[in-house]
Amino acid sequence: MTVQSVRLFGDPVLRTPADEVVDFDRELRKLVNDLLDTMRQQNGTGLAAPQIGVGLRVFTFDVDDVVGHLVNPVLEFPDEEEQDGPEGCLSIPGVYVDTKRRQHVVAKGFNQHGDPVQIVGDGLMARCAQHETDHLDGVLFLDRLDADRRKQAMKEIRAAEWYNPDAPPVVKASPHGLFGR
Repeated sequence: MTVQSVRLFGDPVLRTPADEVVDFDRELRKLVNDLLDTMRQQNGTGLAAPQIGVGLRVFTFDVDDVVGHLVNPVLEFPDEEEQDGPEGCLSIPGVYVDTKRRQHVVAKGFNQHGDPVQIVGDGLMARCAQHETDHLDGVLFLDRLDADRRKQAMKEIRAAEWYNPDAPPVVKASPHGLFGR
C-alpha cells in the first residue's frame, strides 16, 4: 500500500477512457489499497484509477463515513431529480464550481474480489459516484459546466500555482450528455 502522485489537469491520462478490469487478482487489490491510501492522504471524497495514472475502471470513495470501492461501475438513475452544488477534484486542486448532477444514483459493479456490488446513494454519494465514473470515461467535471461556469473555472485554473501553461488543458464535451448515462 502506497500513496501515489495524483495526476493534474492537463495530463492526457485524465482524458483517456479506462479499460474494463478483467483480472481480479493481487494487482487489483494493491491498486484499490493504493487508491484508498492516496485518497485519504489527500483528504478526498473519491479517487479514480486514472488520477494516479492507471487506466482501469476502478474508483474508491469515502462519503459520510462509508468507505469503499467499485470496479467496472455502471450507473443507473432512478429518477430525473437534480442537484446543483459545489464540486471539486483532486486533479484540479483548489477549484470548486457549482455543478449539476443527478440527485439519486444506483451504481453497480464489483468489489476487488469480483463479487457483485451495488451502491444506492443520493446527494454527496450520488455526486461522488457520477464524478468518479466520469473519470473512468475520460470526462472531468469541467465538461459538465455551462459556458459561464466553465469560463470562471478555467480562469481559476490558469491562476493556480500548479497550472503549467506549456501543457495547456483540454476541455471536451461529455459523451454522455449533461448527466451521464
